[in-house]
Amino acid sequence: MAGFDSFNTDFYQSSYSVDDQSQAGHGYPNAETPYDKPYGGQYDYSQPMGYTPPGMMQPQQPYTGQIFQPTHTYTPSSSQSMYSSGFDDEPPLLEELGINFDHIWQKTLTVLHPMKAADGSIMNETDLAGPMVFCLAFGATLLLSGKIQFGYVYGISAIGCLGMYCLLNLMSMTGVSFGCVASVLGYCLLPMILLSSFGVLLSLQGLVGIILTAAIIGWCSLSASKIFISALAMDGQQLLVAYPCALLYGVFALISVF
Repeated sequence: MAGFDSFNTDFYQSSYSVDDQSQAGHGYPNAETPYDKPYGGQYDYSQPMGYTPPGMMQPQQPYTGQIFQPTHTYTPSSSQSMYSSGFDDEPPLLEELGINFDHIWQKTLTVLHPMKAADGSIMNETDLAGPMVFCLAFGATLLLSGKIQFGYVYGISAIGCLGMYCLLNLMSMTGVSFGCVASVLGYCLLPMILLSSFGVLLSLQGLVGIILTAAIIGWCSLSASKIFISALAMDGQQLLVAYPCALLYGVFALISVF
């Protein structure tokens, strides 16, 4: 106990006493604390509670319409009218993809008729739908002859298009796109499909096959050079353009014959 008393005397000394509880505290000197007020008084509602923004407590307007029959006051906004009429103005899906059957048919007729004048505005388009179909048809006719040459067909086509693209850009003043070159060379592959179709029925390694092969090569090169001349305005240079075209189609003819 003696040790405890000595420890108690060394503790922090404070002037607080229990008797001070009866005095006012917590910032209310000599006044009644709010906690000492008995509950049961009435609240004075006449005093304003706070600021009320204008327009918040507006009286409600009575509904003058009929039940289940609302008033016809709604008008569609400009955005809704734009979206509703936008689908009618959109072009067809095939036209957005660049597939025009009318132009495909006109290009096909131009290739089938080598002496017919070509329309430069149509031939200058980048249309690869027809060339892809003709390449597949050429590979399919070779497949009927027992020759699986799809890789050679697409590989030689890519190399030939790249070579003609470089050559035509050097020869012409206006220049040409790679897609236009691929489109023209692909359309002019149509006579070569006829040659591979004849190869299914008869042998092309005889005299008749050689004459037919030479005629098909001249047909393809003449059609391609005619289209390039009309599209690029290269007057007087058809023979110069027909020679590399004949070399390219000669490779396809060798695939068909052998």
